[in-house]
Amino acid sequence: MKIALIGYGRMGKEIERSALLRGHSLTSKEEAAVWIDFSHPAGILERINEALTSQKPLVIGTTGWDEKKEEAKNLTLIKEGSIFFAPNFSLGVNLFLKIIQEAYKLLAPLHLYDVAGHEIHHNQKMDSPSGTAKLLSTIIGKEFSSTRVGHVPGTHSIIFDSPFDTITLTHEARSREGFALGAVIAAEWLIGKKGFFTMENLMEAYA
Repeated sequence: MKIALIGYGRMGKEIERSALLRGHSLTSKEEAAVWIDFSHPAGILERINEALTSQKPLVIGTTGWDEKKEEAKNLTLIKEGSIFFAPNFSLGVNLFLKIIQEAYKLLAPLHLYDVAGHEIHHNQKMDSPSGTAKLLSTIIGKEFSSTRVGHVPGTHSIIFDSPFDTITLTHEARSREGFALGAVIAAEWLIGKKGFFTMENLMEAYA
């Protein structure tokens, strides 16, 4: 499969490596079977519109444009295109989201545990809180505290604290490789499909 990369920073380079390892190749947007965008939120709707007009499936890992997501969904529907967006493509993180959902369901009815969330990312990450933190916030009903420091790929923790004990659940990424692999798998899965998809759709397909 031929892939066009939009954005060639650290994530772009990691996606290139993962794509090549899975037997794909990189090419221009015109010749590609699918586009993968890990760039900047500025101009995201223009890039989405370009992909839809060109009838090119587009995988988006760029975050920081939540207020434009509904417009993107509507554009995808109107133009009968193929868009896949995820704030985090790590398969482990998406399993972590499901674990937190179940933990919250178990603990919230007890009214014993206060809950909080904290994340740590490298100091070049532009959005704070991250897209993943926002997803976790919707589960626990609390805002996240965020730290931006050094070269940390990404760590997310949920703390359940009672007068008697503390339960901490943490996902810690070791590298960007897991995010890149998830993006390439999403690109493979998106081919031939129409609609606006998320990691939830992908996880359901492999369940």
